[in-house]
Amino acid sequence: MKPPMQGIDWDALPQGGDLFGEMHYADAVQASAGDGERRPLLLPSLAPGFAMCAVASAAAAWLSEHYGFPIILLGLLVGLSLNFVGRDPRTHKGLDLASRTCLRFGIVLLGLQVTVAQIGKLGPAPFAALVGVMTLTFLAGLAGAKIAGQSRYAGLLAGGATAICGASAALALYGVIGKDRLSQAQFALTLVGVSLASALAMSVYPALASELGLRDQQAGFLIGASIHDVAQAIGGGYAFSDHAGSYATIVKLSRVALLAPTVAIVSLMIGPSAEAAGQSVWRRLALPWFIVAFLVTVLLNSAITVPAPIAGFALTGSKALLLLAVTATAMRSRMDLLLEMGWRATIPVMTATVVSFMASLLVALTLLA
Repeated sequence: MKPPMQGIDWDALPQGGDLFGEMHYADAVQASAGDGERRPLLLPSLAPGFAMCAVASAAAAWLSEHYGFPIILLGLLVGLSLNFVGRDPRTHKGLDLASRTCLRFGIVLLGLQVTVAQIGKLGPAPFAALVGVMTLTFLAGLAGAKIAGQSRYAGLLAGGATAICGASAALALYGVIGKDRLSQAQFALTLVGVSLASALAMSVYPALASELGLRDQQAGFLIGASIHDVAQAIGGGYAFSDHAGSYATIVKLSRVALLAPTVAIVSLMIGPSAEAAGQSVWRRLALPWFIVAFLVTVLLNSAITVPAPIAGFALTGSKALLLLAVTATAMRSRMDLLLEMGWRATIPVMTATVVSFMASLLVALTLLA
């Protein structure tokens, strides 16, 4: 037997452990530009994080389909259970792509579910009452944040997500608020709270409406105006009756249509983030491009009749993109920070949820009596 080789610095040999030549191949491709500069590969840098997020989202979708649990909540829970993946820098670019780009295109596709005619069917008085309910919900989120000793940005996020359309609105509002003003841990905890509250409401509100003896239209308004997630609001309405389900759909889609003006108002309220501090005034006041695209999509959907298969495909695509965004956000969150924040961080969501239900019930019992 030959003695082991001495005097060799194995760490100085970059291919010493490259048994299959992957490192050598990657280096060769990176340096193939011809100018001697090493250029990072886009797809390989995105693949690890995005692939992990896609697998986690698929697992959440499978669990939701087989056990009937809310898909967004499952995406959050699966993502949080895999948050150790986000510690690897190689996953950051792919997770950022899923949490940002997928979110924006998912919100744009959501516009194909709303038309101006649907909002018109609600009528001026119920629509004004709905705006009042949403305003009270927003203020309740701010009040809850103050009670819990949190920043007003946490209250804006919780109130806006509860008032409009749950996780979708939270993702859009967080894009305006920014990481420099609200931690990603608080954002993830708000998403968890909103999803849990929406799942509980879908199970409880139809039964409460029945116990209170509400008519179909009253129950439809209560459920459509107070349940956060779109699918759960519609499902809760149809759990009461078909007529209540159709009316809850109109009420809920009217809330979704107010996403763009709500984001614009919040952007004006809080001013530019640290990243946008040096921009011109018109750039700071401009809406994010995906909110403008959402409005354009709503108007386009109102002007022409989109075929049902295309609308169904857009709804499925929107859900898939938003699920990817939620899962990626959870995977980038730190569980230690979530645990440090404690239960008090959920007070803004709980306050906004209770006020939303009470205000919606008051409208249903008085205006629609």
